[in-house]
Amino acid sequence: MKTPRFWYPPAKNPDRLSVVLPNLLAPLSWGFAAAGGVRRLVATPFRPQIPVICVGNVVAGGAGKTPVALALAGLFRDYGEKPVFVTRGYGGNGENIHVEPQRHHAEEVGDEALLLAAAAPTWAGSDRKISMLQAQAHGTCIIMDDGMQNPFFAPTASLLVVDGETGLGNGHMMPAGPLRESFGAAVRRAAAMIIIGRDKHRLAAQSRKYKRVPVFQAHIRPAMPVGNVRKGKFIAFAGIARPEKFYQTAKTLKLNIVGTADFPDHHLYTQTDIDALRLRAEEQGARLLTTEKDAVRLPPDFRAETVILPIHLAFEAEDAGEKLVRLCLGLV
Repeated sequence: MKTPRFWYPPAKNPDRLSVVLPNLLAPLSWGFAAAGGVRRLVATPFRPQIPVICVGNVVAGGAGKTPVALALAGLFRDYGEKPVFVTRGYGGNGENIHVEPQRHHAEEVGDEALLLAAAAPTWAGSDRKISMLQAQAHGTCIIMDDGMQNPFFAPTASLLVVDGETGLGNGHMMPAGPLRESFGAAVRRAAAMIIIGRDKHRLAAQSRKYKRVPVFQAHIRPAMPVGNVRKGKFIAFAGIARPEKFYQTAKTLKLNIVGTADFPDHHLYTQTDIDALRLRAEEQGARLLTTEKDAVRLPPDFRAETVILPIHLAFEAEDAGEKLVRLCLGLV
């Protein structure tokens, strides 16, 4: 699904829909919150034999969890650990599986699982317990991509990832707003908070009302795609939670974006989609540009003719990486 616009209304002069809809949906939000509370009450958390670091967020949609998980894997390796990933495999068929990028497709395991598997051994599936039982025999620590609201496992440490630019949206619980749970509840369970981008909504200050957790400031940095692509025009397309973030990132590299095409998050591209994108590019004399996450959902031939924009996570503080690893492993 696409992120509803009323979840993130403009700060000034919000439209009438953004004001009315959250109030109309409030009863459903209360039910969503109550269901989450019951789920936590009846859950018996499973604890694996090796440390589990949960990289989660408090809003539905993209907050930067996967870039954080990938960066964390690199930090753990630098520290002498052997990290493995566990993920639900959103967009896949739900089967618990050891992900092999050369064998599996997004339809089977989801796009995020394929990105993770390119960096470290990865298990995906709807039953996290099964995945963790399989994964723990192959590494020294498990990095869980998402799952902060899952009460059926007990993480060693939970890292709360928030987008500093978009913050908590309208502050309402789903479906009236983007929150999966209250910000306070997430902060209280977190070992640390990672703010991606400028802390426009003063989330670090807000978090101190609930618990004083270490706060790490980070940024998503784009890298120039392979080859000389600065010249020429591009049609950018993305099937992620907030495609506009990708388009803005591309513009920071001074790429000439002459058109965009939005698709739902985790969208599996059809031949009709591909034909339409090719036609737009041909009509405008442009090349196609997309994200790494979208690229793994493209057929190989179409992927080969599309420019892929890689990104990585960079922490502001030079010693942030070591501090984060030691915190996750309980060495501080």
